[in-house]
Amino acid sequence: MPVPRVQFVLFDGFDPLDAVAPFEVLTAGSDAMGAGLALEYVSADGPREVVSGTPGIALTATATLDPAVPGYLIVPGASGPVDGDPDDVDTIPVLLARFAAGPAIPLIRSALDNPQVTVATVCGGSLGLAMGGLLENRAVTTHTLGIDMLDATGAQAVRARVVDDGDLVSAAGVTSGLDLGLYLLERDFGPQIAHAVEELFEYERRGTTWKRTGRIPVAA
Repeated sequence: MPVPRVQFVLFDGFDPLDAVAPFEVLTAGSDAMGAGLALEYVSADGPREVVSGTPGIALTATATLDPAVPGYLIVPGASGPVDGDPDDVDTIPVLLARFAAGPAIPLIRSALDNPQVTVATVCGGSLGLAMGGLLENRAVTTHTLGIDMLDATGAQAVRARVVDDGDLVSAAGVTSGLDLGLYLLERDFGPQIAHAVEELFEYERRGTTWKRTGRIPVAA
């Protein structure tokens, strides 16, 4: 059986912690399973150095984003100032809008149509996909500063640390990338693998993962 591939999608201005935290968690999970995952950084433009939105930090994409490969596709958010004149400053909304209009969106659309791929997002990654028209009627979360913008895109905004909408799993603020990685390990490979990584990282996943299952709360 082929080893599932985990593609972390880099774009200019990405948030480095969004990309590194779940990468480390899933790498540790793969080690705990005995090489159960193949992880790599990719970009829609192919192999290149990709500059983050945090000064002085860049990561190298070693391959081109491929939506046909079974496994996971993980999209980080952007890093930078929140406010400023968009004509002069690459704010987070500007960076996400640029990503939403870029070449990654058609590829990620194909990934969402592929039943062998789970698309996951960290922080503003979901907002970038929503701005690209990919998340209409999908339950999703993002950073608290962008949660209200999700509803405007037609997505169903959920205020939760992690939201599982089947083949789309999203995580909230920047550090929730750790929670995303641990949740994917528990969901798809079992609690003992996730627990082993929790012990190694000395970090416990927070909150209840929201899913489209169970009884619906009565409105107050």
